[in-house]
Amino acid sequence: MATESRVALVTGGIGGIGTAICQRLAQTGHRVVACYYPPEKDLAEAWQAARAAEGLDIPIIGADVSSFEDSARMIGEVKGQYGPVEILVNCAGITRDKTFKRMDEGSWAAVISTNLNSAFNVTRPIWDDMLERGFGRIINISSVNGQRGQFGQTNYSAAKAGLHGFTMALAQEGAAKGITVNTISPGYVETAMTAAMRDDVREAIIATVPMRRMAKPEEIAAVVGFLAADDAAYITGANIPINGGLFIH
Repeated sequence: MATESRVALVTGGIGGIGTAICQRLAQTGHRVVACYYPPEKDLAEAWQAARAAEGLDIPIIGADVSSFEDSARMIGEVKGQYGPVEILVNCAGITRDKTFKRMDEGSWAAVISTNLNSAFNVTRPIWDDMLERGFGRIINISSVNGQRGQFGQTNYSAAKAGLHGFTMALAQEGAAKGITVNTISPGYVETAMTAAMRDDVREAIIATVPMRRMAKPEEIAAVVGFLAADDAAYITGANIPINGGLFIH
């Protein structure tokens, strides 16, 4: 999988899936920068120390990706220190699950802002550089629930479905300029969040998956690494499911 060393930015980089993505991109020789939510600075610094113990030098940068201004400030700082972002992984995401009957405007807006608006906020400040350089890899982390919907997740499902709409349109704008834009839609993944579930709830979820297990974060990261490589230059506008057969479309 031939590829050059490039500057890669991963939003939500210190999360379960984000960590595996940062590790994968760093291990393949890229200069990775992990973006974290500013109130989690202490957590991010501990995360960075853990990566250093693994032999990985991964800078961290705080930004509220739901803010266009703060996202632009972050991109400017990354560019100033490391160069233009050539690989972007939009992985930041939150949940505020409620049935629609109980869904309040705040829960709706928070999820749309963080999970969908962030893709515009972070991608827009790097887009011109990608066009000028004739190269770019944008990888948006969606969800199986953006493909099939999920009870109690109208906000999350709408945001994740919208993320692939963003991918498909932007892929057409970047295709002639050497920029690919793709979506990955994971199913259930083994992270600290799913590990904290009650055993019976976790087992009930696994029973719905034909492979009878959750994905490992490294399995998501492997596809990110593939899409980020120079060899993946002819793949754009795609939505790649990684869900163990949970949803086949």
